Amino acid sequence: MNLPYAEPFRIKMVEEIRQSTREEREQWLKEANYNLFNLKSSQVFIDLLTDSGTGAMSDRQWGALMTGDESYAGSRSFEELHNTVKSITGFQYLLPTHQGRAAENVLFSVLVKDGDVIPGNSHFDTTKGHIEFRKAHAIDCTIDEAFDINDLHPFKGNINLEKLEEVYKSHPKEKIPFCLITITCNSSGGQPVSLENMKAVKELSNQYGIPVFFDSARFAENAYFIKKREKGQENRSIKEICKEIFSYGDGMTMSSKKDGLVNIGGFIALNSEEIFRKASSFTIIYEGFITYGGMAGRDMAALAVGLNEATEFAYLESRISQVEYLGNKLIEYGIPVQKPIGGHAVFIDSLNFLPKVAREEYPAQTLGLEIYKEAGIRTVEIGTLLADRDPETRQNRYPKLELVRLAIPRRTYTNNHMEYIAAAIKNVYERREEIAKGYKITWEPDLLRHFTVQLEEA
Repeated sequence: MNLPYAEPFRIKMVEEIRQSTREEREQWLKEANYNLFNLKSSQVFIDLLTDSGTGAMSDRQWGALMTGDESYAGSRSFEELHNTVKSITGFQYLLPTHQGRAAENVLFSVLVKDGDVIPGNSHFDTTKGHIEFRKAHAIDCTIDEAFDINDLHPFKGNINLEKLEEVYKSHPKEKIPFCLITITCNSSGGQPVSLENMKAVKELSNQYGIPVFFDSARFAENAYFIKKREKGQENRSIKEICKEIFSYGDGMTMSSKKDGLVNIGGFIALNSEEIFRKASSFTIIYEGFITYGGMAGRDMAALAVGLNEATEFAYLESRISQVEYLGNKLIEYGIPVQKPIGGHAVFIDSLNFLPKVAREEYPAQTLGLEIYKEAGIRTVEIGTLLADRDPETRQNRYPKLELVRLAIPRRTYTNNHMEYIAAAIKNVYERREEIAKGYKITWEPDLLRHFTVQLEEA
């Protein structure tokens, strides 16, 4: 008989988690002002808030921690990381940062000015926040198929070339510092971008003299989907595909807390010496010296190992298969999710799940709170709260998709946990007709409100 699939690792250490009562959870939510970010980790049974920095490191990564070089300048660990990044991406220059949004802050301090426009595929929250903080504008050029959850387009993260060219034609070149390709595209459901589309975006951008940069937090997962779904790529290694991906860009930012398999860290990688020198000054101001930039030597050493592990097919198949396992369970139960299943998370369509909750009462946030009440599972809203207000009109921006993201930490939970999650969401789905009211805002900051917003029942 054919052998069933087995994970390419074994568990070496465990961490106890505690289940709570519904009464406890309802009280904790009230104390947290109905913001799941405000919950204590001890109040959460299964934590799907994010896959950022929440995964488990390997024995080789823990070993690398012990050999990290903590020299302030010229650290050996920096050289290990630099060589690894150069080998995988081909980029010549490296600036470490303490995480991905710090990399954005440094790079955008060089490139983004008041009045600029940055086209791309569904910029994520901190990316858009850094752009709008500088009084610039993010323009979404994602293909239309990305916003139909039942469309099975294999690369829903792709950029629509006609939309992109319209941006290039309708704005002066000096007002477009770069085009940003996010791989995989988180806001549209963890959806990948094809090599064909990246190449076409680069060729079009070259015609207009516009650089291309990658938001690369989940680049290895994107390469996996290319290998599995794109014709002619099936026999190439993940590392070969990664090298070609980055050949279509002028630089990248990275949150290493995702496909770097570490709990902290990020970096900028570039080919332009001019941008590197300018960004170096901002790195020193905001992060630290250019050969550590906000990271300890031991963390750079662990990241160098993690990047190599994350670009191996066996690891990626295990990781993405688990996400797919959960997604297929939810589909089996009739729950509306973004299809095909993305790389790092399953995204539930809250508008179809909770049709009685008005958009202005935040149905995705409402669904996330109901899932927590049901089973102690913490998720995150990828909808109107995250979309924030228009910086000029101060009105809510209502995105085309109102999603609840179930982000799966890497190498952390078992498929029994996936079964538990699916059963809990099925229970909520079966009583969805009873959920007719959502929440209203009692306080919010001017920018990136979903992290700290306070709510009450509507």
